[in-house]
Amino acid sequence: MGKADRFVSGSEKEHDGVVKNIRTALATAEPSPVAAESHERTRERVARAILENGPSTAVALGEQLGLTPAAVRRHLDALLADGMIEGRQERVYGQRGRGRPAKVFVLTDAGRDEFEQAYDDLAVHALRFLADTGGEGLVAEFARHRVADLESRYRPLIDAARPEERTAVLAAALSADGYAASAAESPVTDGEQLCQHHCPVAHVAEQFPQLCEAETEVFARLLNTHVQRIATIAHGDGVCTTHVPRGIEVTGQHTEDPAERIS
Repeated sequence: MGKADRFVSGSEKEHDGVVKNIRTALATAEPSPVAAESHERTRERVARAILENGPSTAVALGEQLGLTPAAVRRHLDALLADGMIEGRQERVYGQRGRGRPAKVFVLTDAGRDEFEQAYDDLAVHALRFLADTGGEGLVAEFARHRVADLESRYRPLIDAARPEERTAVLAAALSADGYAASAAESPVTDGEQLCQHHCPVAHVAEQFPQLCEAETEVFARLLNTHVQRIATIAHGDGVCTTHVPRGIEVTGQHTEDPAERIS
């Protein structure tokens, strides 16, 4: 090897060493405040998308938010490490295809806390006091009183809608009140599913199901049909889901409570 060859070889080694040092420095450097804030905002967008849409796959999140698979998984890993979300196997309704169900991500209780849920220990203690002093019936009466305003505000909207649009109108009204609700065709029966992806009193409802029952009764009266609550966030499900059958109306909707629950 001549001097020129040795010089080129030495220069290449030196160049490779410089590149390696730069890469190492970039990998270990602390992100700038601007970059850190950008990452934090994107991470919040990922968490909020899970909140609003319920159990979500990494692929669906990437398509919705316009993020690359690598970026989505990086934020999901960070949210998992922080205890904000957890991974589960996707529930499959009806006949399942070949292969394992996709992995979906749902918010944990800690993750929901980040979105300023309107409950605290005081609410639990207050309802416990009502139950101890006046019985469970008094708690149920309080729960009905709590949703009475919701029913009165939603009634004109529902009554003005066509029967086939009522579930969607109810979902829109609930979303305006922060429940992140949606309406869609039921995947298993003839009817619709009303889904609430956020519940501001989920922790309280864990101990006092009367809150969920009163809300379900209101849905039944507003939609004028027997509805069935098939899942609740308070019971550990990712979404509060209410089945609304199609074409079945109940007379006397303002006085009856045509609500059921599938346990």
